[in-house]
Order: sequence, then structure tokens, then C-alpha cells
Amino acid sequence: MDESCTVGKYLVERLHQLGLEHLFSIAGDYSIEWLNRCVQPSGIRIIEEVNEVNAGYAADGYARLKGIGALCVTYSAGALCAVNAVAGAYVEKVPLVLINGTPSIKKTITFEQTGFSAHHFITGRETDLQSFEHITAAAVRIESPDLAPMLIDYALTQCVSERRPVYVELLQDMVDLECEPPRGALRPARTLSDRTSLEQSVAQICAKLDSAENPLVWVGVEIDRLGLQEKALTLIRRLNVPFATELLSKAVLSEDDPLFAGVLDGQASSAAVLELARTSDFVLALGVWLTDINSLGWDPDFDKTAFASLDAVKFGTYFGGQVALEHLLDGILAEKVRPRVRKVPERPARGVLAVDPADRITYQGFYDFIQQYIDGNTIVGSDASLNYFGSLLLDVPAQGGFIAQSSYSSIGYIAPAATGVCLAKRPEQRVMVFSGDGGFQMTAQCLSTQTRFKLDPIVFVVDNGVYAVEQWLADSSVFHTDQPFYPSCLLHPWNYSRLSDVFGCRGWKVGTYQELAEAVAGALANTDSPSVIQVMVPGKSIPDNAKWKAQ
Repeated sequence: MDESCTVGKYLVERLHQLGLEHLFSIAGDYSIEWLNRCVQPSGIRIIEEVNEVNAGYAADGYARLKGIGALCVTYSAGALCAVNAVAGAYVEKVPLVLINGTPSIKKTITFEQTGFSAHHFITGRETDLQSFEHITAAAVRIESPDLAPMLIDYALTQCVSERRPVYVELLQDMVDLECEPPRGALRPARTLSDRTSLEQSVAQICAKLDSAENPLVWVGVEIDRLGLQEKALTLIRRLNVPFATELLSKAVLSEDDPLFAGVLDGQASSAAVLELARTSDFVLALGVWLTDINSLGWDPDFDKTAFASLDAVKFGTYFGGQVALEHLLDGILAEKVRPRVRKVPERPARGVLAVDPADRITYQGFYDFIQQYIDGNTIVGSDASLNYFGSLLLDVPAQGGFIAQSSYSSIGYIAPAATGVCLAKRPEQRVMVFSGDGGFQMTAQCLSTQTRFKLDPIVFVVDNGVYAVEQWLADSSVFHTDQPFYPSCLLHPWNYSRLSDVFGCRGWKVGTYQELAEAVAGALANTDSPSVIQVMVPGKSIPDNAKWKAQ
């Protein structure tokens, strides 16, 4: 060999080449030697996490900004704890790499042939691999140094091509074995389109754009995942038509843009956005995912909406297969469709909420009040909770300044995801996330990691004492009657602000707008640790745009 390289170093070098600067890990004896001997001396910083699901959520948040994220766990007892985080990344097309430190070949064969078990074994060499192959774009087991470069390159290329997680099973006795060094740079696989389908799809859409009197562009999350923001914005400006986003794609393009109309997410949308969608005679949906979170009591008009997704175009009875979204945008731009004149609905001016400082905070009042603190350097995140509704109507000026796992919707995601976001963001940006109290109880240990590494997210825990969104989904009438909550939705109360004493960060408990203002001021001034602000709201208080289901 011309150069000295080992399997462990090869994996590190490839990850670093793809832009990875931080690796989230949980110590385990099957992976610790790779971390110590290969990762630690490299340019990748190890972020020691407190549990595997938090590590997975943190890596997911990191990848959404950085373009790739990674976590390292130990076999079975660790890896299987990360399944939920990896599943969420798979659903939401997040490029994540799970490295699973695995028992040696000798231990594996001994277990399979004699039954003498090493710790963490379940049924042999296939258990973890089979668990992850259904929720990853590639799942490989590195048990030969000669095959390692090919398998690692395949998995990582799949990760950045499919924008989905991959699984790399790294056997502990492979780490120090010599292999071929990396050759060249890894790149995403080429995007392919069928020429006839592409030409037909471009013609169909351009004809509708040319004849429509009131077109609307609906920008979806794939515009972000595929890095097509500038092309989408160029098309919107050339057409001179308003555009809307969905909750999952909120702030994919700056919400300060004069053509931005708002977020189109069913009945949770503003009245002006719903009216805009209703009166549009053609809607071009670019990379929009249809889920129950962006319908919410409202169904798109499929006869007037062209859905252009990752690799297909669907419009009424027309279907164009193998049409890459990037190539479709290029084709439409090349046709130079004439611009339209369509007035964008006026959005209400956002001023400081006029309230009595002594008033008790309501769910809607909290979001009206917090708007004043969100500027072009703020990254906002929302958990799967009633916070979806409140945050949906916030104005977020920064392009890429909003994060929510709203398709998979695993409660407890956003607070640990903020760990990764803080490490991937620009220095001048500040992270502000909104969690429900139920979700926060699942992943509260994220404050430990954030404190340890002096990260400074502001974590608002909206405390209403109940899994309110689960109650809302099951029976929303409770919120406007005297009927009690379902017992299964009631939470054991925590003094969330006092967790700051446990983890060594800062905490506030607020019940009035005066207390909220003081807490936010203190949190903004705190740049050495996370700030947790426990926001007390009445149990049956819900955001205004969630009330449509409660009537």
C-alpha cells in the first residue's frame, strides 16, 4: 500500500470530507477504541451525549443545518435505543450516519456456534443490521478490511444522495486493520430524469402558468433537502406570484420576502392564506409532502394543483415519472414564462403585544408576545405539541430559520435537536425552541449535554400539565367544555425551571407577561449555558389556530 490507513481512520476521513465537524456519541466498550484512537485525534469533535435517543435527535438537528450528521453507539443495548431517532430521520429525509460499535468476529462466531454469549448479544450477527435496514438508505457490516472502503463509500454516498440515514456496523477488531486509503472525493449520485417525461412535465406546467390568472407556488421541504432554495426563489420572482410554505418547510425561504404569503397548513393557516389557496386557479407545489399535519381539516384541490416531488410530477390525471425536481425547475426557468401581477395578501404588522404586565399568560398570548424577540439571527424550533400551531404563524425572517419534525412528529425531539443546531449554526445566530411539558419530560437530559459544552439554546417549556395535543387529536371538545382531560393525558407535574439547579444552567418559571419579559431578557444575556423557561399556561388554553377543531 502506498499510504498507511486503517478501517477506523478511513471512516473518519470520509466523514470529515463530507463536512462533519462534530460526532455525537455514547461510550461503549465495542466502540470506544474507534472513538479514542481514530476520532479523537482527527478534526472531528466528539460530543459525549447522555443517551442514544438524545444523541440521535441532536445529530438530526445538526444534519438539517450542516448537510450531514453522525452518532456512534454500542451494539444492541445502545443502537436499538436510537431506532426512533433514525426512523424520524428516514421519514424526514435527513442525512444521518449511525456508527454501531459491534463485537468482534471471534465473539460472534463463538456465540453462534457454542451459545457462549458476549454482553449485548441477542440472536447473533444479524439482529441490529436487520433492525436498521428497513429505516436506512443503506445498512452495511464491516467485517473485512479489504471490503471496508467499498462498503463505507457506498453507505456514505447513499446517505448524501438519498438524504436519508445510513447504518455502518463497525466490528471492534476491524478498527486497526490496514485498508486502502481514500481515493478522490465522495459526491452524491447523479440525478437522472427521463427526457420525454421531463419535457412533457415542463410543457404541462408552463402551459398552466401561462394561462392561469391567479397562480400560487407552494414550497415544500424537498426544496430544502435538495438545496434548491435559490432556483425556487428565482422562479418565484420571475413569475412574480405569491408563495406559501408548509409547517415542515416553514422559512425554507425567508419570510421577509415580499412575495411570501404565509404557511399553508390546512385549517391552522391564517384566513388570508386559506383564501389565497381557494382563489388560486393553479397551484404549483414544489417538493410538498402531503401529510395529515399539513391538511388539518382541509384537502388540496388536486385538479388545480401540480405536485412536483423528488422524482415525479402529478397533475390531475397526468403523471410524469422519473422527473427530478431540480431538472423540472431548470426546464421551467428556461421557458421564461411571462410574469403575473397578483397581489400578495397583506400580513398583519407585528408590533409588541399590548398586555397588562400582570396578566396571566395564555397559549396564544405567549406566541403573540414572543414574536418581538425573533429576528434575522434567530433559529426557531417547535416540538410535536400545540406549539406547532403557535409557531406556525410566527414570522421567521432567517432563511432556514425554522426546524420541526412535523412529518414523523416524535414528541420530545426539539430540545435535544437544539444541541445539534447550536453546534451547526453560525456564531451570530441564537436558537430558541418551544417544547410541550410532556415531550420535554422524555428528553430533559439534553440540558446536561448543552451545559457541558456551554451551548446556549433558549428552551421554552409550555407547562399546561397535560399531553394537550394528544387530547386535542382524540377529543378536542374538552378544551371548550367542563369535561375533564383523559386520565392518560395528565402529567405528573415537574418544576422544570429547577432543573437548572440539577444541570448547572439557568432557569425561570413564569406565569405573567412581566415575568416572561424578565426571563427572556435574562436568557438572551446568558451565553454560557442553556436557559430553560417554564411558561405556565391554563390547562385548557390553546392557540387560536387550533380552535377550529374544538368548535
